[in-house]
Amino acid sequence: MKYLQLTVIGLIFSVVFSFGQKTNLDQYEIVDLTHTFSEESVYWVTAKEFQLEEVAKGRTDMGFYYSANNFSTAEHGGTHIDAPIHFAENRQSVDDIPLSQLIGEAVKIDISTRALKDPDYLISINDIKAWETQNSRVPDESIILFETGYGQFYPDAKKYLGTDRRGPEAVRELHFPGLAPEAATWLIQNRKIKAVGLDTASIDRGQSTDFATHIALMTNNIPAFENIANLDKLPARGFQIIALPMKIKGGSGAPLRIIALKNQ
Repeated sequence: MKYLQLTVIGLIFSVVFSFGQKTNLDQYEIVDLTHTFSEESVYWVTAKEFQLEEVAKGRTDMGFYYSANNFSTAEHGGTHIDAPIHFAENRQSVDDIPLSQLIGEAVKIDISTRALKDPDYLISINDIKAWETQNSRVPDESIILFETGYGQFYPDAKKYLGTDRRGPEAVRELHFPGLAPEAATWLIQNRKIKAVGLDTASIDRGQSTDFATHIALMTNNIPAFENIANLDKLPARGFQIIALPMKIKGGSGAPLRIIALKNQ
């Protein structure tokens, strides 16, 4: 089994990065950008939280050890993907998103200094252009990750979301940074991005009521990765992203295992 797993992983990486040629994984540092799913996982305040139900655990009558669980969860919680259909009718569901759109060259734009001072901060076009001044142009068809600094608060809902209350009445209490709608549109039109992600619960800021950033992205079939972990371990550029969601037929989102391959 271990040999089979390594073979499959090697095949994926060789296709992505060498167009069929063998790739030496030793040249990369693998960074897990996924929060572990558990009863502590942060979910949208109106969404069903993660539950793990033990079915079996222990020695069987035959003498071997056996364990199994059932789990249930909303689509949108923990580290997850928002598929375009989440906010755009007749756009891609999670099982329709091409894998090529979820894998590839990425950059990280760190706005944590400003965002940590303002829980309602909107990431602007000027933030992106300032990053480009220091790091060169964002490559076309890349994946853009935004580090707000809020990942350090996960899973403390009070610090991470602005409230530890749940239910519809808690929505108005949400305070965390997000991407401005005009910045999302600018990235789509001028950098032809494949996907975006960040270390907060939503690509729109917590106080958004119109979810205009979601709509701008998803109308153009651009998915979003939310509640990403360990962005502080990534450089501004020089890494690849592999983001593989649970393949749910017709899903508006799904739990996501996302990793970065950082150049050594």
